[in-house]
Amino acid sequence: MKPIYKIVVLSSVLTILGCRNSNNETKINSQQTDDRIIVSKEQFKQNNMQLGSIEDEAFPMSIKVNGMIDVPPENKAVVNSITGGYIKTIPLLVGDVVKKGQKLVTIENPEFVEMQQEYMEIKEQLNYLKSEYERQSIMFKENIISQKVFLKAESEYKTATAKYNGLRKQLTLLNINPTSVEQGNITSVVNLYAPIGGSITEVNVSKGTYVSPSTSILEIIDNSHIHIELSVFEKDILNIKKDQKISFSIPEASEKSYEAIVHLVGTSIDENRTIKVHAHPLDESQHFLTGMFVNAKIITDTRNSIALPEDALVESDDNYYALLLDEETNDSYFFKQVKIKKGTSYNGFSEINDTNLNSTDKFLVNGAFNLINME
Repeated sequence: MKPIYKIVVLSSVLTILGCRNSNNETKINSQQTDDRIIVSKEQFKQNNMQLGSIEDEAFPMSIKVNGMIDVPPENKAVVNSITGGYIKTIPLLVGDVVKKGQKLVTIENPEFVEMQQEYMEIKEQLNYLKSEYERQSIMFKENIISQKVFLKAESEYKTATAKYNGLRKQLTLLNINPTSVEQGNITSVVNLYAPIGGSITEVNVSKGTYVSPSTSILEIIDNSHIHIELSVFEKDILNIKKDQKISFSIPEASEKSYEAIVHLVGTSIDENRTIKVHAHPLDESQHFLTGMFVNAKIITDTRNSIALPEDALVESDDNYYALLLDEETNDSYFFKQVKIKKGTSYNGFSEINDTNLNSTDKFLVNGAFNLINME
């Protein structure tokens, strides 16, 4: 597209920018004297237009990578049963929030009753065997009995002690209180409790399902501390260092950009010739979910380039234009529409790749959009 130059008088610009008083409009001058855009100083002031110069700005050099939102291993828990059984109650759904120690599921199995009975039996035997062992020990020291008899009593006592301690530990792992069992409270149902606080992300069973120790019943994820797992190609990994800044977005959820820093750089290359880079978001209060796909730029260095504010450039037909101040009189500004070679944008500025511009050139940095796009 060739730039279209035209004279803009007060009435045209004030109509586009929403002038309040139509009585102050000036009629369009029908005689075009040159290919410049004219803006009166009164109009310039009323519409908060601004002039600016080319500036030297720092632009980041970055590496584009992909990854996903994840949580540390200690913030993810899979709930299993230590022994087999049938699900009796499972009141939770995916998305429910649970606290650490909260009851999640109940499991029923007649074997739990047998285990408690065996525990009570061995406990009663232990009292007798302990007494017999102590009696045999005294008699052995006084040479009343043989060593063989003493060793047998000792073996029976220690074997019973080991079995008692093992059963007590199994009951504890099943969340059955051994003290309550010793008081005669025997149950066929055990409870499973939340090992961490967080949200339920998977429910793999229903009421009546038989579960074995290898069955994943529930999954809990604590999103209070999330991180980003990025995959960096082998050719770029030597440029990645700890504490480098990262700009990332979640394209499927939002166009907003977020910031993070490199926390850990992997030391091995996977089968896809990539290395894992572990990063921490600077703002973890955002509602990030595990598994979200991430587009990221790891800032590895910076370069200084000449730049203009982003508002000074107007895109039209895949080209960029700006208004260069060509002349200033007592009551007007005269602008030329010039084509600009735009580079990257960062922090409100756009990199300018033109070498024929001077640092003394003045540009319209606020209000150019309406003037360039006027018909």
